[in-house]
Amino acid sequence: MSISCYVIDDEAGAIAVLTEYIERTPGLELLGTSLDPVRALDELTSENAPDITFIDVDMRLLSGLELAGMVNLYTLVVFTTAFPEYALQAFEKEAFDYLLKPINYDRFVKCIQRARRKMTKQAKTDYPIREDFFNIKSEIKGRMVKIKFDEVIYIEGAVNYIQIHTTEGKHLTYLTMKEIEHHLPKPLFARIHRSFIINVNFVKVIERNQIKLENGESLIMGDYYKQRFLDLMDAHLVKTNRAS
Repeated sequence: MSISCYVIDDEAGAIAVLTEYIERTPGLELLGTSLDPVRALDELTSENAPDITFIDVDMRLLSGLELAGMVNLYTLVVFTTAFPEYALQAFEKEAFDYLLKPINYDRFVKCIQRARRKMTKQAKTDYPIREDFFNIKSEIKGRMVKIKFDEVIYIEGAVNYIQIHTTEGKHLTYLTMKEIEHHLPKPLFARIHRSFIINVNFVKVIERNQIKLENGESLIMGDYYKQRFLDLMDAHLVKTNRAS
């Protein structure tokens, strides 16, 4: 993972030190430096803002604390200063780290390692893969269909195929009941018959061996699957504590 950096300090010598550290550290890219925090503001709040910005706390035109409050939604702020007494104010501005001048290289590297761990973790969680669907090959050659679990009403076995009945229509695919059952989340789906798997959210009425679904269809329960299914549904039964 490449980490982009920016350095703001009103002393050229301080910028030179951090520039050297950034350039000698693998995986870091220096996007820019500035002696003027006001001029740097636009670059730190753009779509191409750096991952990390090193900001001197004590600057004449605009203090690092003031600048951090304007940019910390866009970039990780690492304060650099010779004054330890600013530490509390720095972390109130949600600073990621606080480096005391003169900054030694080992301390700089530890800061980067922490930042890399944070970014790696965030990258894994920012765009999680939604696991509320599955894909099938349809009866049309070369066509793949995405099916959401909560849109499946029931699945019907049809010899070497299965027919998936959804709120959007029917889909025939070359799978066995056992193969599709393996990919369905329990207890949302339940096998009620050798030829039927149902989405329990679409069950409207259970009477004797029949299940009436929300779409108006009725399915028969097989003897082998009946008791297991009734036990599942009984777990959602609202019961009274009064004596009958």
